[in-house]
Amino acid sequence: MEAAAPHNPAEPAPTANSVGLTVTSPEQMRELGRRLAKLLRAGDLVLLSGELGAGKTTLTRGLGEGLGVRGAVTSPTFVIARVHPSLGDGPPLVHVDAYRLSGGLDEMEDLDLDVSLPESVIVVEWGEGKVEELTEDRLQVVIHRAVGDTTDEVRQVTVTGLGERWTTTDLTVLSA
Repeated sequence: MEAAAPHNPAEPAPTANSVGLTVTSPEQMRELGRRLAKLLRAGDLVLLSGELGAGKTTLTRGLGEGLGVRGAVTSPTFVIARVHPSLGDGPPLVHVDAYRLSGGLDEMEDLDLDVSLPESVIVVEWGEGKVEELTEDRLQVVIHRAVGDTTDEVRQVTVTGLGERWTTTDLTVLSA
């Protein structure tokens, strides 16, 4: 992985606790997930956004490997959420796909994410505007890929830590 191209002035400037990365293969996306897992702890919320096929589930697969959880991490699109218990003493991974949910946190209350959050790492795909109320401290991961008829594997990934939890976390370790 390499540092991303200079910031596009049409987008908001990344904050001090933000890092941009270029990922060139699915294996690199999984490796990014494994490295990101080293920064996570129980109580962390990770929001993933990006186009269909951008690599959100591939990144989450790497997170699961890095957290040492049980079960294959697959897209929870049709079941909405999957819980992967830890194989060791780490937190379980709760993997949510909010793509088919149209409402905000009210619609997601049946998932009891607020109950699971203190002892789990919760990763929500397509969660923008739906789960931010759970906590001010969250990690936002935005994955951009070329759209249209392309076989290009290159992804631009921006990882931004929001809230006090992430102010002292060095996200640049993700580009190592």
